[in-house]
Amino acid sequence: MTQADTKTQSPPAAKLSLPTLTTMVVGSMVGAGVFSLPRRFAQETGVAGALIAWAVAGTGMLMLAFVFQTLAVRRPDLDAGVYAYAKAGFGEYLGFFSAFGYWASACVGNVTYWVLIMSTIGAIAPALGDGDTVLAVVLSSVGLWLFFALISRGVKEAAAINRIVTVAKVVPIIVFVILALFCLKPSVFADNFAGADYAGSLFNQVKGTMLATVFVFLGVEGASVYSRHARRREDVGRATILGFVSVFAIFASVTIVSYGIMPMAEIAELRQPSMAEVLEHAVGTWGKVFVSVGLIVSVLGAYLAWTLMAAEVLYVAAKDDDMPRFLKRATAADVPVPALVMSTVLSQIVLVVTLFSDDAFNFALDLTSALTLIPFLLAAAFAVKIGWGGPRGQLAIASLATVYTAFLIYAAGLKFVLVSFIIYAPATVLFVMARKEQGRRLFAPRELVILAASVAGAVLGVVALAVGWISL
Repeated sequence: MTQADTKTQSPPAAKLSLPTLTTMVVGSMVGAGVFSLPRRFAQETGVAGALIAWAVAGTGMLMLAFVFQTLAVRRPDLDAGVYAYAKAGFGEYLGFFSAFGYWASACVGNVTYWVLIMSTIGAIAPALGDGDTVLAVVLSSVGLWLFFALISRGVKEAAAINRIVTVAKVVPIIVFVILALFCLKPSVFADNFAGADYAGSLFNQVKGTMLATVFVFLGVEGASVYSRHARRREDVGRATILGFVSVFAIFASVTIVSYGIMPMAEIAELRQPSMAEVLEHAVGTWGKVFVSVGLIVSVLGAYLAWTLMAAEVLYVAAKDDDMPRFLKRATAADVPVPALVMSTVLSQIVLVVTLFSDDAFNFALDLTSALTLIPFLLAAAFAVKIGWGGPRGQLAIASLATVYTAFLIYAAGLKFVLVSFIIYAPATVLFVMARKEQGRRLFAPRELVILAASVAGAVLGVVALAVGWISL
């Protein structure tokens, strides 16, 4: 019997303190995506729309942060929060979808980091293009598997590296904001206020930025995913709020100050990472180099944190018998290696798919956000469900979080809803495998309805791609 086989029960959990949990949340949220915000926002909206978008996103995500804080306290029996809340509130099959969707979003999100870092290096190595050439995909694949080897050594070592990297990657972002403020041109800022002609109505401008704001806030739920490792249960909620508050101002500032450096239409045409290009315009070449180095460090920390979270979700779902039992295995170092392998393989597949997309980075970013919306919506709805009869304030917060996540699904648009179905529906194979291993009935009547809806959505999505109604 191998060492991995002996650990199929419950390996000893590494206990994480409040500072460590908070750092992991910040490390998850402050990823490479923030370096892409100036271009992404300029493609959609002007200053007025950006201010409204951040107000909506900040309020909505704060409500979600409060939801995770409340659920961590009220339901301390539930581990791996996002997945566990959906299962407890709406049954095993929707719980499975929540676990799979959250896991898949983390894996797709990891692809954006590699695309962005290759695009960064592509500024001096044209063969890498915008991070979506064959050479870029090959080099990114090497990075994927090197990180797999690192994380396989143990959660404690990876967490220690993440703490160092989190501090290192925040510094260039803060420096960018300070320098951009000093270089800000009031006349340029004023010209960008209403938005360019291509941006459309103010509502469409705000709507167009919603998936980007979701992407950069992913990780707000990170502490709840690691709840089984927390020294004290109340630290999970505290870390969630502290992590959110720590980064919200940074995200909004990066976007807003950029509008005072260059015309909106010019920012929209910059190559990624656009934050580096904006700072180059403001202070010269050294600014671009400084931000580019910060981005590379950011990718290291963000990829590390999200790969850990992705594997953790699969592992805990398998322990709850909602995934096949081979995903229960973990090493003596508390690393769920089979789950880690699956996470790396999915990221590898999506990396290859980016070769066929029109805009590899934006496609992966939007798909990451879209896949996360169902888990978030179910968690918020669960908070509403258990909120009846409790404090009115908690019920109001949960209701606002639910409305916000429902609006995000609308903002995502039909394209990403259908593509999400294409990913969700085949995942049912894992659910069936788990049920067969347990000798249980495959689907209850209500679950068959959910299965039919997901398959229908997936079929429609495939047809839409085939006939050109939507494209990657």
